[in-house]
Amino acid sequence: MAARTTEAVRPLRADARRNRDAILRAAREAFEDEGVFTSLDGVAARAGVGNATLYRNFPTRDDLLSAVIETSTAEVLAEADELARTTAPREALSEWLVRLAWLLRTWHDLPSCLAGPRDDDTATVQTTCNPLLARTATFLDAAQASGDVGPDVEAEPVFELVLALAWATDRFHHDEATARGRVAVATAGLFTPGAS
Repeated sequence: MAARTTEAVRPLRADARRNRDAILRAAREAFEDEGVFTSLDGVAARAGVGNATLYRNFPTRDDLLSAVIETSTAEVLAEADELARTTAPREALSEWLVRLAWLLRTWHDLPSCLAGPRDDDTATVQTTCNPLLARTATFLDAAQASGDVGPDVEAEPVFELVLALAWATDRFHHDEATARGRVAVATAGLFTPGAS
């Protein structure tokens, strides 16, 4: 009889799940208070767990950051579905870019962390951002199909532009209204003049 080559992933025990959830909550709070380069020892202390427990769940800062980003992006991706269903392509892309920039500026230094591994397809943070890039491509494709955006515009440079805008929003401490205006000015060139 051949040996099984894959093992089923076992669900976490209840105490392990509680520890993991406590670490994610503590990390999110620490990222909001101190930025994404906050002490991981401080995150463990805030979660009420030992360092070994934190590193067993999240071996690197990128792993922890990716898990926190993943929980945060689920809501914005659900909003994106609604936006795509209820809004014309041009307005949907424009609004998505604003929401994306606002999301990516959430924690101090997050845009810098995301920009670093852009060329490394294996980086945990990079793979966590792939759904955001894919959703940007979906909005862009719809706007191109409607004639609102030219055919030569590609999703990845647009995503990188929004990442830079998120960095500026973080650095200059813009409020949401100011950030919205900056994104509108910076992305105006994406749209076809006179298209509606």
